[in-house]
Amino acid sequence: MNGNAERTLYTFTNSICTQKVFITLAEKQLDYDMHIVNLFNNEQFDPEYLKLNPKGVVPTLVDGDNVVIESTLICEYLDETYPDPPLAPATPIGRATMRLWSKQVDEGIFAAARELSFSAQFREKLKTMTEDQRQVRFRNVGDPERHAAFKSTYEEGVNSPFVLQAIGNFEKMFKLLEQALAQSGGPWILGDSYTLADINLTPFVYRVEYLNLLDLWLQDKPRVQQWWAMARARPSAVATIPGRLAAEVVADMTHFGGLIRDRVAQRRQEYLNMMQR
Repeated sequence: MNGNAERTLYTFTNSICTQKVFITLAEKQLDYDMHIVNLFNNEQFDPEYLKLNPKGVVPTLVDGDNVVIESTLICEYLDETYPDPPLAPATPIGRATMRLWSKQVDEGIFAAARELSFSAQFREKLKTMTEDQRQVRFRNVGDPERHAAFKSTYEEGVNSPFVLQAIGNFEKMFKLLEQALAQSGGPWILGDSYTLADINLTPFVYRVEYLNLLDLWLQDKPRVQQWWAMARARPSAVATIPGRLAAEVVADMTHFGGLIRDRVAQRRQEYLNMMQR
């Protein structure tokens, strides 16, 4: 491996955004130290951490003297800094297309996975807290839009309009992915080469699979099914996602996802009916 004692990745347990950085680092065979930032203990607001990442989120990469935040930018930084093997297309139009997929993940799928995860699992954990503990968690959200989603999903669960939007975002994404794979000829999103487009999407598809919801979207999408069979079996993904998740963490996601599965299927049909009007 290309070792670097000064390379540190700041993350938190089961952070979906960090998982795509893990895959990229594995593809590049780069060594790194991992530093856990406990979000439940508000360690992201520690003044020393905020010097690295003023947004107070994970992941953050420290590579020698370079500090890079935002998972998509970290992945692109790693690909440009350590270009072998390449994870971006050689042509400008290819890279632009790749970044469109990254943009879709950042602007829609990230929040969609968050709302589904919250409505399934974290909502139930919040219910076990005292009212004071819950209010601390609400206050720590910060961003007004995210705070609104957090509170709505806690109060309404899958019935929240934010969850319906999440279901719709996954619906649109998987439809576009089926079309993109048909156009590129596969097996990967951009054709023959495995790129950051595939990497950026992989952890989010893993999450809905762990929540026992993925087949709701894939039953009529054979090309996406073939893509996912390859993406989930990629050694870099296997080693850094299922290979790093404790069995009880996976079991929890599957259990709580199963509890909302029927309602998610109903709301997906509501969304499809709404789109046909």
